[in-house]
Amino acid sequence: MAARANTTVSATTTRTRRRRPGTARKKDPLLVEVAWEVVNQLGGIYTVMRSKVPAMVDRWTSRYCMVGPYDPKTAEVEFEEHTPTGPFGQAVKLMREWGFNVKFGYWLVTGRPRVVLMDLTSVGERIADIKYKLWQHHHVQMPADDDLLDQVTLFSFMVEQFFHALCEREGGRRPIVGHFHEWMGGGAIPELRRINVPVGMVFTTHATMLGRYLAMNDPHFYDHLPFVDWEADAKRFNIDAQVRLERAAAHGSHVFTTVSEVTAWECEHLLGRQVDHVLPNALNIERFTALHEFQNLHREYKERINRFVMGHFFSAYPFDLDHTIYFFTSGRYEFRNKGFDVTIEALARLNHRLQAEGVDRTVVNFFITKRPFHSINANVLHSRAVMEELRDTCEHIQQQIGDRLFVQTAMGRAPTLDDLVDEYWRLRLRRTAATWRSNQLPIIVTHDLVDDGKDDLLNQLRACHLVNNAHDKVKVIYHPDFVSPGNPLFGMEYDQFVRGCHLGVFPSYYEPWGYTPLECVARGIPAITSDLSGFGAYVAKHYENADEMGIHIAPRRHASFDETVDYVANKMFEFVTLDRRQRIMQRNKVEASATDFDWHNLGRHYHAAHDHAAMLAHP
Repeated sequence: MAARANTTVSATTTRTRRRRPGTARKKDPLLVEVAWEVVNQLGGIYTVMRSKVPAMVDRWTSRYCMVGPYDPKTAEVEFEEHTPTGPFGQAVKLMREWGFNVKFGYWLVTGRPRVVLMDLTSVGERIADIKYKLWQHHHVQMPADDDLLDQVTLFSFMVEQFFHALCEREGGRRPIVGHFHEWMGGGAIPELRRINVPVGMVFTTHATMLGRYLAMNDPHFYDHLPFVDWEADAKRFNIDAQVRLERAAAHGSHVFTTVSEVTAWECEHLLGRQVDHVLPNALNIERFTALHEFQNLHREYKERINRFVMGHFFSAYPFDLDHTIYFFTSGRYEFRNKGFDVTIEALARLNHRLQAEGVDRTVVNFFITKRPFHSINANVLHSRAVMEELRDTCEHIQQQIGDRLFVQTAMGRAPTLDDLVDEYWRLRLRRTAATWRSNQLPIIVTHDLVDDGKDDLLNQLRACHLVNNAHDKVKVIYHPDFVSPGNPLFGMEYDQFVRGCHLGVFPSYYEPWGYTPLECVARGIPAITSDLSGFGAYVAKHYENADEMGIHIAPRRHASFDETVDYVANKMFEFVTLDRRQRIMQRNKVEASATDFDWHNLGRHYHAAHDHAAMLAHP
């Protein structure tokens, strides 16, 4: 297989170089997007790739293809295999002739893009040779016994072969553009550029590897950024191979891009190249023909959250759900980078102020993230189960009362409660209610964490005395698992949970883009973000009235921790003291601005980068 593939590649390159441009009219260009997250749900880039599909397919139609690694588990759900057809299918057939196992089909998402998936097991025995050539040609040394790096290396090699096959079939007849995402998807760029394969290459870093590590460990990251010794720090964090591969991709691409102005500055200092284009991310925005439709959805999903809150708190003490506001923060567990520290301190100050000023409101703040846990806490499950039993009992009694009340009244009688409800149901109701009552405070974290003693989020909640006392105006629920329909506590989609809340809180310190506040805006929910979030910086630059739009941008770049916390706490207080009509008006304003962040609007930045690459590689 090796000899056949290398011979074919050599012949392809030679023929492509000898072809004289302009000898025939070229066909419309092809676009191939390469990412580790294609048909592979891992983090925010998966959202980028999946949500962007309709806008890309609208522009490129059948000339658009996505490439990712083949994982049988995810492919079974999201991928539909088909017989290879068209230019991408012909490249797949050629790769199969060379001995590679490659899947061709469609991603089962809106837009149904053509997808090529690389079965990395078909080249696993070549890992040593591929690593050697990576070191020989590009001075990137891949360590042994690192499964992720091995998988990325094999993927890069197979992607390289796919572009050779595509050029064999289409080279010279039409321009080809390859768009590579992150270091895991960009590993093929250095070698493709070295041998001058006729592909216009765009590389997008969504967050530099080194930047993420430095930001987590340096409270003055942005001040120190111009003075970082990237080689020393890459070795210090044991990510030397990843950083070198990322730099090689950045310098080998024709067009280098990132997702925000914040990350562009980071790229210049850590990757040694200025970006050519900033590509802000977006979502597919679902608009409603009438404003009441999304308001109805908010009310529907808020009722589901109400049921969870009743099960979690009411066994210990009740509070008025009509005067309760739901905040939430969510995202990857990076305690400082995601601004969890700011959020907790702001909630503590809000709690004190609401009590001091006697505000008749209760705030429940959800922390939704992912942490290692053993299981859902037994007390949480018990309380919820007993509440459902109580609810079932009340529904039976309600039915019995309704039926008997009608009969007794029709007979001209004035029935008593004993006439309407059997003794069995009255006794069952008393026993269930007694079983449900608890003398313990509602638990903070819904799951049994693997090591709760070392959990920064939980420890800061305790340090700030946010422990769900009855007199607290601010209650907290730490849910260390993502919300999904299969979750026994919520039983709803994440986007439904977002719609049911009132305010999203995301004062991030390191956030190359930040989908969480954008997801709020897309669903008509106000949000707090920061000027160190790519999304926040984009809004601050392009909109003078962000506050009126319901997007509040906390100062972080040139503000102290205390100043940032004060800003967030004040915005929280302002929101809590709005009446229902004012909150509805604000949701209307948020929903009205949502289409500004649709892919069919912001996708123009991607189109400009693709056109730029095509021009540079195919003048």
